[in-house]
Amino acid sequence: MNSLKVIGKKAYAVWCTAWFVLPFLTSYPFFRLLIAKPNRYRHAHNLNRMWAKFQLRMYLMPVKVKGLELLNPSQKYIFAPNHSSYIDIPMILAAVPGFLNFVGKKSLTKVPLWGKIYDTLYISVDRDSPISSAKAYIASKKSLQEGRSVVIFPEGKISPESGSKLLPFKDGPFKLAIEQQIPVVPITMPYNHLFLPDVKGKLIIRYHPLEMIIHAPIPTTGLTLQDVETLKAQTFALIQETLDQKNHEHEHRNPTAAGALSPAGI
Repeated sequence: MNSLKVIGKKAYAVWCTAWFVLPFLTSYPFFRLLIAKPNRYRHAHNLNRMWAKFQLRMYLMPVKVKGLELLNPSQKYIFAPNHSSYIDIPMILAAVPGFLNFVGKKSLTKVPLWGKIYDTLYISVDRDSPISSAKAYIASKKSLQEGRSVVIFPEGKISPESGSKLLPFKDGPFKLAIEQQIPVVPITMPYNHLFLPDVKGKLIIRYHPLEMIIHAPIPTTGLTLQDVETLKAQTFALIQETLDQKNHEHEHRNPTAAGALSPAGI
């Protein structure tokens, strides 16, 4: 039985990896064509969204999205999701409409083939560099002023206790939201770390249904920079409470190990 579980997990990991890589390689020439000129960037982003949706579908697991009806298509937002896995960005790409701009770590620009696409379409930041952080802040502000919503992970990196306990939030997203008078939209993704955990030196993929909760936008109209801590604390509490609730539900539903493709062995 244990051997069957191991074989099942390895087979599923190979399946998912193939459906991540093959569609990207197939669409890569189109990506390079679309990122050649700025007036094509929106189309490149849409192609990126198609890739994200297709790969998630091919992972053969349910993906539930709640709260899309709370978003106004004509409104710009700063989306503030928890960060627990490398599947976070594809999840947001697939679920959240609009020409989004992501703020991600500088190392993403060094990924073979994909790095050039990310560096062209989105914003990279070295969080250990004050200069890089300042440039990313300016680029995010410009993006909002041009009508493009921004996705910023306020934790800044994946928590060692991802999916359970949030890291302290950075001020940047909330300062930017107040300066630009843009609503903040908290997003909770409670199970991404069970599907694709961040384990250094290892690729671990385990079947698990995924869920995204898009919370009601938090308005910033009339707030000043003195309200940064309050806005940050409100967003943090909302996401943490949702994670606590989902963890409790998960433990209640899964008191013992499940099938061969379940994440119980993580």
